[in-house]
Amino acid sequence: MAAGLRAALSRRSARLDALADAERDQLPLWLPVGLGLGTAAWFVLPSAPAWTAFLLFAGGTAAACFAAAAETRWARALALFWLAALIGCANIWWKAERVAAPVLRREGVATFDATVESLQRLPAEEIVRLVVKVDRRGAAARLPERIRLNLDEEKAPPDLEAEAIVAVRAWLMPPPPPAVPGAYDFARAAWFQRLGATARALEVTVTDPPRRRGWRARLASARQSLADHVRRRLPGGEGGIAAALATGDQGGIPEADAEAMRRSGLAHLLSVSGLHLTAVVGAVMLLTLKLLALSPALALRFRLVVIAAGVGAAAGIAYTLFTGAEVPTIRSCIAAILVLAGIALGRDALTLRLVAVGALIVLLVWPESLVGPSFQMSFAAIVAIVVLHDHPRVRAFVARRDEALPLKLLRLIAGLVLTGLAVELALIPIALFHFHQAGLYGALANIVAIPLTTFVIMPLEALALAADPLGLSAPFWWLAGRALAFLLWLAHAVAAAPGAVAMLPALPRGAFACLVAGGLWLALWRTRWRIAGLLPILAGAAWALATPAPDLLVTGDGAHLAVRTGDGLAILRPRAGDYVRDTLSENAGIGGEPRELESLAGASCSPDLCAAEVIRHGTRWRVLATRSPYLVDFDPLRRACAEADIVVSDRRLPVTCRPRWLKADRALLARTGGLSIVLGKVPEVTTVASFAGEHPWAVR
Repeated sequence: MAAGLRAALSRRSARLDALADAERDQLPLWLPVGLGLGTAAWFVLPSAPAWTAFLLFAGGTAAACFAAAAETRWARALALFWLAALIGCANIWWKAERVAAPVLRREGVATFDATVESLQRLPAEEIVRLVVKVDRRGAAARLPERIRLNLDEEKAPPDLEAEAIVAVRAWLMPPPPPAVPGAYDFARAAWFQRLGATARALEVTVTDPPRRRGWRARLASARQSLADHVRRRLPGGEGGIAAALATGDQGGIPEADAEAMRRSGLAHLLSVSGLHLTAVVGAVMLLTLKLLALSPALALRFRLVVIAAGVGAAAGIAYTLFTGAEVPTIRSCIAAILVLAGIALGRDALTLRLVAVGALIVLLVWPESLVGPSFQMSFAAIVAIVVLHDHPRVRAFVARRDEALPLKLLRLIAGLVLTGLAVELALIPIALFHFHQAGLYGALANIVAIPLTTFVIMPLEALALAADPLGLSAPFWWLAGRALAFLLWLAHAVAAAPGAVAMLPALPRGAFACLVAGGLWLALWRTRWRIAGLLPILAGAAWALATPAPDLLVTGDGAHLAVRTGDGLAILRPRAGDYVRDTLSENAGIGGEPRELESLAGASCSPDLCAAEVIRHGTRWRVLATRSPYLVDFDPLRRACAEADIVVSDRRLPVTCRPRWLKADRALLARTGGLSIVLGKVPEVTTVASFAGEHPWAVR
């Protein structure tokens, strides 16, 4: 029996080795996937014992594969994969500990001196955003080292700039966790940026202007000056987008235009990324190559392509630094340099191996970027493009050939549509997971928007800026303004089209993991077994569609309650700000303007209390919420609580307030954070705390 088992295992190993040999060129592509798996495991698992268990499991699996069948290709590949997963988990754990900085625990007013590290003007919001380093001497010793401040534009001193020393009086707040489960986690982002607090600046005075500004400050000042200049030449949304293309500064884009760009699938044009770097690097490289080719001596003695690639790389690095050197831009710059290196070496300009090298660099240096939408979207898009155009049939279809001009144009348009569809399919799960909505017409909109931005708007803007010192820029600015106006019209038209946006209230982590795993399996293998990737994709899609939408959403401060109705969303406080309203609507998976809770049938509201009834699966739930800062008389409150199933409040309620099922007051919400409640046959409550676990940024 033992001999038969060994023979069966040997045959299975031989089949796996044959399969691994057939896919040997693809095996290195799984190293960044392993690194990403380990990084994701650290973010998803809740505590240090779980992280340690994962490290032991990954290390043990790698060792077992080496020990069991070290001579086989499949065992070595599997061992290296799990070794990469171990490195990924250990790397992000180490970085989270390394960047640890003091974090504010309680909000309040503070006065302190600080040095301005960075300054960003946001004309659309009429504020100036500062990041300051606090002088932690004396009374400021308990404050965090770095604070992000929002200052009203009208209160900003005229001599306020980077590296200035300022005296600040501000209302400080801890970095906010997600308002409800599934919302954006600023506390996590702030931890890795070493931001210990956010603040609304009440007063800022420059006490010592910078005497000698460093290169970073000079670069930031030049970037801000250029953005202001562009916005003066092109007012409104056109100027805001033009400034974003030139400098990466999106602060001048009106919210209505920014929302239209998001809903139409064109928001990627607003942030400096691969598209913009490709345009800059490609233009510089082409111009350099053409100019050098004018000299026969240079053309005969040197490889001009290598020189042009070097100049293009330098231009890409300069553009990255000038636009702020944000992680997404750095990532795109790395990818561009790798592509240029491939061109210089005579290799394919863009392959999955180059993409994998770029992903490895990013995951090792900035592992926290893995959980952000920017990393996921950019790499998903480029992988989809490379895989699509690497397919023999697609490559044959888009290849140049001698044919009539109309056929060439049709083939080009068909290629663009096919590429856009592939990218949209790759991005939809990511958009639904992070933003709870995805544009359905983005592929069609991008067919027009990408060539318009790359070949019309950016060159016109460059010509206008170059002609400004000569006083000859007016025609170029006018043309750029008309092109940008058409881009905004396209965005608004697509965003307003029926069915333009698909919304999903919550994409569970497990469902998202299935979709990602299936997509990677389909993309990174070449033999027929890649089709097996459809199984986790179908499972993830079914899981997502079967997940019920939340019936109630409660923000972590207890001040806001949203009830899902048959035709929309009803909220407790009709004067809630746009951010709160958008967050509640997106996480409920409902578009449109929410209505007031007291408009529901059977609702009864006073200035201090609001009660409503929610019927789910034949069960009637009575919900009670406080909505004013004033105390309610003891006895009426006790009776109202006793008649309610769920009570929500932004303050601590007395022990005599005893609802039938859940009391979500300040005492509970301080431990759980925001709540997402499904009133099914078996009610379920999901908390923000369950997502954060024991990670260092979690509220304790």
